[in-house]
Amino acid sequence: MITEPTAGGARKGVPRTVEVFADVLCPFTHVGLRRLVARRAEFARDEPVLVVRAWPLELVNGRPLAPDVVAEEVAELSSSVAPDLFVGFEPAHFPTTSLPALALAARARRAGPRVGERCSLALRHALFEEGRDISDSEELARVALECGIDGARGEDHAAVLAELERGRCLGVVGSPHFFVNGAGWFCPGLEIGRVDGHLRIAVDVDGFASLAERCFGLTGS
Repeated sequence: MITEPTAGGARKGVPRTVEVFADVLCPFTHVGLRRLVARRAEFARDEPVLVVRAWPLELVNGRPLAPDVVAEEVAELSSSVAPDLFVGFEPAHFPTTSLPALALAARARRAGPRVGERCSLALRHALFEEGRDISDSEELARVALECGIDGARGEDHAAVLAELERGRCLGVVGSPHFFVNGAGWFCPGLEIGRVDGHLRIAVDVDGFASLAERCFGLTGS
């Protein structure tokens, strides 16, 4: 059984932010962020705020993400655990790099954590729900305007590399990796594997419940 927090009231130990290391092109992150935001909305709260930091897989893996691999992941996610998401995804418009979008997200965080969260969600919505190439400068300018910020600067591109190194120091193992008050969860809420060579994804109820308990001050029994 899970006891929900008292509506409208703060609970002791509930974090003000959740730190997430992720690639903006990672479809698993899109699902995780959207689920956590939806859970937060159920409580009519505006905290914790998601601070989504850069974990550029093209640098971690030494090569860009392959559109066909991401398309396979999106197809399985849509059919198994997230039928309401990825409605406009277009593999033909998949970005060749995530670095410009990650730099824009870093620029947004300099404007404040809520602006940063809004930008991180908007970039993923543009890619996965509208089929836009978020490595394109015009698309990035559109997202920046939507979030009320200007474009990324040199310091924001440097921040992407700095966050990658910080993630490595924290023991990030992949995208997304959530941290709440010192505890970490890699890709909570999803069980990902292959059966006879075919990708299979299922909901990890316990994994997401563990994260939600820490994020929202729920108590399990």
